[in-house]
Amino acid sequence: MGRRAAREMAMKLLYQMEIQKDDMEAQLKLFLEHNPVSENDAAYIKDIIYGVAGNADHINGIIQKYSKGWKITRISKIDLSILKLSIYEICFRDDIPFSVSVNEAVELAKKYSSEEAGSFINGILSKLSDANTGDGSKNGS
Repeated sequence: MGRRAAREMAMKLLYQMEIQKDDMEAQLKLFLEHNPVSENDAAYIKDIIYGVAGNADHINGIIQKYSKGWKITRISKIDLSILKLSIYEICFRDDIPFSVSVNEAVELAKKYSSEEAGSFINGILSKLSDANTGDGSKNGS
């Protein structure tokens, strides 16, 4: 399948969880049953889902801090899902370069959200990078 497709599936599952707010374990199990993937892709998707859930306060704090003038409740659920996935990758996945996380987030926004979403998401992620390193390179948070 590849990382890009697995990332897209993880974003879709995060979006589903934003909408349904049901049991995370049950949703993850059902999602993987209906969307068979390789072991590597399943491991990546699980890492994203558990990582975002386990670091929700940290990730939401970053979104709130850098989305000037926007309350988290006003951000569309799809944009929020993309941001959470990307921020998790940037802050907690050393195997994924910052530029890849940002580019993939912008592409997901272009595909699934509004015309302005790509710029909005890129702006938040760029501010995160600048704040953490001062030079735009990735070092976690």
